[in-house]
Amino acid sequence: MDSADVSNGHNQDSVEKCGKNPWDFARKYQMDLCRKALEENVIVYLGTGCGKTHIAILLIYEMGRLIKKPQKNICIFLAPTVALVQQQAKVIADAIDFEVGIYCGSSHLKGRHDWEKEMDQYEIFVMTPQILVHNLSHCFMRMELISLLIFDECHYAQVESNHPYAEIMKVFYKADAPNLPRIFGMTASPKLGKGGSIDSLESLLHAKVYSVEENDEFEQFVSSPKVNIYYYGPETSDPSSSSYLKKLEVLKDQCVSELYSKNYDHKTTRSSKKALVRLHGNIVFCLESLGVWGALQACRILLKGDQFEQDELVVVAQDSCDESSTEKYLMEAASVFAADYIKDDFKSEMSRVEVLTKPFFSRKILRLIGLLSNFGLQPNMKCIVFVNRIITARSLTFILRNLNFLSSWKCDFLVGLHSGLKTMSLKKTNSILEKFRSGELNLLVATKVGEEGLDIQTCCLVIRFDLPDTVASFIQSRGRARMPQSEYAFLVDRGNQSEINLIERFNRDEERMNAEVASREARAVVTEFAERTYKVEKTGATISMVASVSLLHRYCSKLPRDEYFIPKPQFFYFDDVDGMICNIILPSNAPIHRLASCPQPSIEEAKRDACLKACKALHEVGALTDFLLPEQKADEESSEEFSDSECSDDEDSRRELHEMHIPNTLRKAWIADLDSFICIHCYYIKFCPNPPDRLYEQFGLFIKETLPREAENLKLVLNLARGRSVKIELIPSGIVTFAKEEMIRAEKFQTLTLKIILDRSQLNLDFISLESSDGDHLPPTFYLFLPVLLDNDKVSVNWKLIERCLSSPVFQSQKGTGDRGTILLGDSVQLANGRRNINDVVDSLIYVPCKGIFFFVSDVVTERNSYSSFKGEKKTHAEHYMKKFKIHLLHPNQPLLRVKQLFVLDNLLTKKGYSEVRDKEEHFVEVPPEICQLKVVGFSKAIGSSFSLLPSFMHRLESLLVAIDLKAKLSSSIPEGNEITATRILEALTTEICHEGFSLERLEVLGDAFLKFAVGRHLFLSHDSLDEGQLTTKRSNIVNNSNLHKLALRNNLQVYIQDQMFDPYTYYVWGRPCPVICDKKTEKDIHSTQESLDDANIEIRCSKNHHWLHKKTIADVVEALVGAFIVDSGFKAAIAFLKWIGINVVIELTQLSKICLGSKEFLPLANHTDLSAVESAVRYHFVHKGLLIQAFVHPSYNSHVGGCYQRLEFLGDAVLDYLITSYLYSAYPNLKPGQLTDLRSALVNNNSFADIAVRLSFYKHIICDCRALSDAINKYVCFVEPSGSETNLDEKPHCPKALGDLVESCMGAILLDSGFDLNYVWNIMLSLLDPVMSFSKLPPNPLRELQELCQSLDRLLEFSSEKKGRSFTVEATVNVKGAPLVACATGRSIKAAKRTISQEILSQLKAQGYKSKSISLEEVLRKSSKMQPRLIGHDEKCHQISAKSHDLNMRRTAKDGCNLEGHSRNGYTDSSPEKTSSSRRGTLNFQPIKKTNSNGGSIDSRDRVSSNGFHSRPRVTGTLRNISAKSRLYELCAGNSWKPPRFECCEEIGPSHLKEFSFKVVVEIEEAVDTIVECYGQLKLKKKEAAETAAMAALWFLRHEGYMWNEM
Repeated sequence: MDSADVSNGHNQDSVEKCGKNPWDFARKYQMDLCRKALEENVIVYLGTGCGKTHIAILLIYEMGRLIKKPQKNICIFLAPTVALVQQQAKVIADAIDFEVGIYCGSSHLKGRHDWEKEMDQYEIFVMTPQILVHNLSHCFMRMELISLLIFDECHYAQVESNHPYAEIMKVFYKADAPNLPRIFGMTASPKLGKGGSIDSLESLLHAKVYSVEENDEFEQFVSSPKVNIYYYGPETSDPSSSSYLKKLEVLKDQCVSELYSKNYDHKTTRSSKKALVRLHGNIVFCLESLGVWGALQACRILLKGDQFEQDELVVVAQDSCDESSTEKYLMEAASVFAADYIKDDFKSEMSRVEVLTKPFFSRKILRLIGLLSNFGLQPNMKCIVFVNRIITARSLTFILRNLNFLSSWKCDFLVGLHSGLKTMSLKKTNSILEKFRSGELNLLVATKVGEEGLDIQTCCLVIRFDLPDTVASFIQSRGRARMPQSEYAFLVDRGNQSEINLIERFNRDEERMNAEVASREARAVVTEFAERTYKVEKTGATISMVASVSLLHRYCSKLPRDEYFIPKPQFFYFDDVDGMICNIILPSNAPIHRLASCPQPSIEEAKRDACLKACKALHEVGALTDFLLPEQKADEESSEEFSDSECSDDEDSRRELHEMHIPNTLRKAWIADLDSFICIHCYYIKFCPNPPDRLYEQFGLFIKETLPREAENLKLVLNLARGRSVKIELIPSGIVTFAKEEMIRAEKFQTLTLKIILDRSQLNLDFISLESSDGDHLPPTFYLFLPVLLDNDKVSVNWKLIERCLSSPVFQSQKGTGDRGTILLGDSVQLANGRRNINDVVDSLIYVPCKGIFFFVSDVVTERNSYSSFKGEKKTHAEHYMKKFKIHLLHPNQPLLRVKQLFVLDNLLTKKGYSEVRDKEEHFVEVPPEICQLKVVGFSKAIGSSFSLLPSFMHRLESLLVAIDLKAKLSSSIPEGNEITATRILEALTTEICHEGFSLERLEVLGDAFLKFAVGRHLFLSHDSLDEGQLTTKRSNIVNNSNLHKLALRNNLQVYIQDQMFDPYTYYVWGRPCPVICDKKTEKDIHSTQESLDDANIEIRCSKNHHWLHKKTIADVVEALVGAFIVDSGFKAAIAFLKWIGINVVIELTQLSKICLGSKEFLPLANHTDLSAVESAVRYHFVHKGLLIQAFVHPSYNSHVGGCYQRLEFLGDAVLDYLITSYLYSAYPNLKPGQLTDLRSALVNNNSFADIAVRLSFYKHIICDCRALSDAINKYVCFVEPSGSETNLDEKPHCPKALGDLVESCMGAILLDSGFDLNYVWNIMLSLLDPVMSFSKLPPNPLRELQELCQSLDRLLEFSSEKKGRSFTVEATVNVKGAPLVACATGRSIKAAKRTISQEILSQLKAQGYKSKSISLEEVLRKSSKMQPRLIGHDEKCHQISAKSHDLNMRRTAKDGCNLEGHSRNGYTDSSPEKTSSSRRGTLNFQPIKKTNSNGGSIDSRDRVSSNGFHSRPRVTGTLRNISAKSRLYELCAGNSWKPPRFECCEEIGPSHLKEFSFKVVVEIEEAVDTIVECYGQLKLKKKEAAETAAMAALWFLRHEGYMWNEM
């Protein structure tokens, strides 16, 4: 780029593309620095408020040609905080015309395709660095597509730092890569804290630091504040202050002791203790920093604040914690502070300076108050007070607000968005800053968030209440004082020399830094950083050691959880000879249980090394995707294909346009054969009316091809009015030969018949042509309906009748109508269109113009004429027609005609709502002949009645032929499905919209359950490393509507679906072509108006037979077809169909064998449960006992080798869902699909299964490590077990999900152990669920009942919810008779609260006399006939797996040789030390163990078995095997939050060259009233070995005392 162009600010390419020109407002030093940045990577070092961001904008503007669309490259602008991202994005968007995207917070961590769309739309991405690290790590973005990479506050990018800035450069910026972004950094201080240096910054960013070379221009724009130091103190020892500290210490110790006395599980105890210790430390800090009143306000703020505010001090991430302990501490501490100093009248005395004394106020805060008092007298003052802690900011703000003599200061606090405070949102932060700018506030108490980048202007005074910790913090906070003659003030303890030295060091460091920047000439040497990473070659996704820590936590957070189990990794460290080693214990439901790092120089390095190993291992087993993400989302390319499928233009449309299938049999035309005789297949149509009092003309169906066997004997009942019906039977009648002329007459007859039946308005003309014009569009189907004669089962065409109809005058040309022959007067009648022979009039079609109605003539009423009474009235026919129609009858003496009105064609496939046949004679009327026009001779009522049935009949036949065509297609690919019938397939293809008496919905319910089971079973066996959540997600990705829809389209199944109710007036066949001609050019115009129609029945029929189909309908058909194969052909055929469509659910014996044999890992837990009792309860003897044990291991139990019941629960849930669906489908064949679903929901739910678990005493055998779960189960069991107890709904205790899970996991274990013998599982299911299956007491669903009642009453039901702590409050409102009925309820979930509140409102409505019109499930079942339930479709062979390798009778398992009989009931072995260490060399002779407490008394061992029978785990987690006893002891102490063990060499004997050493180890057990355990080891030649023997002795003792598991 030409430098002249740059200096003039007129880059022509940029100006053409961008309307706004930032060069117009640039200062000279900004232009100079931009020129340097265009030539090389640059770090701009300028103070706060000097316009660094504008330099970045100039650089973006100049490089616009690289990032302006349609270029693929982008610019990334990084800012370390959310507020800075928002601020900088706005500045950039206002300055230049680029598309700017803003990304901050977890909501923007999107998928790969989402980010591709963002990159297609935006040119500049302003984001936090964590998001860029995430995108680069998971290959959502690539470094080579970034043209310009800008770092705001770039001083965080230090080589030794783990900041995301450093992560980006060390891991993803490779100097040897062909396309690297230009780097531009901005900072007010290139050094950051200890270890930070300019060399490090330049080396990492591959850039050189530049600043302003000439200060003259710079000083015109930027003013520097005056720096002053204000001393306070020194703080002298105050007896009252010391007494407060002692009281707080005692209070802390009391709370810890009470905590241990509550006998919580070890996790809760440890977390609660940490919370108390940290809370205590913060309150002490407030006491020392602010004084008594400040500490008191801190306690009160935390007590009345939400839990997030306490967590800021407590920091108990994801651990269960006893909140009552911290709350009690705060209340007691507040009482201590308020006891002597807070009086009732104290607040009124706040206007007096005399109250500002120690210890009520600290000397430090008194100095601050004095400083503010002096400056508050000056006009337009604005001040920022910087503190280091959030609680200090809040307490100090409260104090300053309540000092009356500081009323001129309008104060508020400003903390970070990630501080944990609910009230501190981005909106709140912006509001505070805006008030500060406008002058509504003039004093901010801010944490570090106020230092960096936030646009806080017009500030005259900056006070450091707490000193900055780095020179960068000093420079940045000083930069807040931008006004001329502003002041930057330090508050320094006069007696603390370190504080004075710190300020002097800041000044020296700044001077050195400025000098170093000014004197630097050469750029730092480019360094390649050998950062350890794990890369997936397939995708390029890369994770570093630093990022692996958060990824592992993220993976664990995605694992399945419940209210009693929060999955997270546990870290244990021990100092080995070669370095620090980190052991990770993953949650029990993770596929990997334990692993260890390599020796590292520090704890942090060891942790990262272990986490990177864990991430690699998780990916290798499939628990992390190829993009190194824990989510198992649907295949992204599939998602894209789904969204881009051919559908309506509306993006959110749920419907698609498809051309439907035409039956192959009806496609064959006869047109090409008209020059010769034509052989056509004939099928006689037999009409059997009920009651048999109507006449129907005999007809036949004539087609070119023979019908398939399943269609040629079709029988169908059509529903007429008033409960009448006609049974139609199709009878094959051989082949009929047509001559050319006969075929023409046959076609004409069908044309005239269709005109009469469907298009009668055309018959009003004097002449109607029956010739087919060349322009007529040929129909897609070819068949004829012709009248036939039946002679001794031989069928022939009734040509005489056809000829008679075709001879009607209306079909004759004008010149051919002159000679009608001689008509005798006595044998004729005068019609409106001439005199006609009576024989021609009877059994013909006439038209009455004055009425506009067509009639069939049944007979001539010779005894009545126009002078006869009209319908029994006093007036005559002649008088009636004169009066109503002004028609004067000229031939009143003619006999009247007895006629019946031509009917309106109807869909006869739907039921008409009459349960019984209503006897009623046909309705005839009498009309004078002279008002009638003869239209079609010989077209009798019998012909019309017959033909009125044929469109409905033919619609069903066509639908059946479509199903037959699909069957043929499937049979060719699925030999196992040959037994499936076309009728069943038709049922699976027909939706409820068709209203044909059958639909796919019942089959869909069955198919859905089987699909869930088959896919779940396949995934369970194929992915043994996936947890329950991932299995569920994977299954959902396969069986969800989106994927089924995609697979259906891929196999073209949508063309066979019957989703439209038959409309006779859209019946287009030969002789009645479709008037809407559709092709590629006209398709969009014809059907575009249909996209927005919600009524699926309103549709334009076109010549291509297009239909609109809902996407869900297509997916439903797939499930219904699965159900059809199950019902007719069995599992094997259904599995083959799924494989054909693209879902492979075939299982292999090796997979089953691997899982069954692998269950032996759970055998060491055999003594934790009564296996024989469980087997007796389920009436099944397990071959693989490990499966049974696993079925009862709750995920909170993590003492063994890992694993829990969740995967078995996943499998059991799927099999139970199918078995119960099969039960209901077969037992209640007449239930509607909705009722079937409701019944299944009533059975397949956690509460129903929980009651079964209680009945079978499963709860006694659960292996868990959670006291809260044990208590909840006990409470629920006590409620459920007493039979006949009546308890209100709101009194019923919460049902722990774990109870229901046990039933599902047990069924899953039985399914595996039986080798997938569903017949066996079916029988067990029937026995287990028999009380529930009887439906003697269906669980009520008050919410649904209330919704149905309100709907029937046309009343609006509204719910509103609010979360309060860990519970939800729901309010419901129903307007009844103008008065709102309001109720409120609280529950553990919104669903539970809604059920409670619905029950309450229902009771009130019923008390007022309102009743639901809907029939309850109980009522439906009472009226339904129950059949013998059966297991539908199971035809698979079971696969029994031998269990010889891990029989329970064996003494040792194949893996670790655990002696099963040696396990005690509480999980540890009572073995001697010698036995425990028998594997080691020699025999250990342990010295006596000294065990003392503070009182000098002895302490009894504690039994670790809970009194309630639950086998909860002791207060320590397990550690790794094959590590030293010393490391295990360190791990044990860390796990119990004890102090580290102390090893001391207590004895040295022997000469120097043969000296032996003896060690003792001291362990303090804090919760046991300060118990101290001393253990002495054996004499050894090496100190390490001697210490090891002492550690082994301590472990042996602690095991006997119940503080650890035998597995350790």
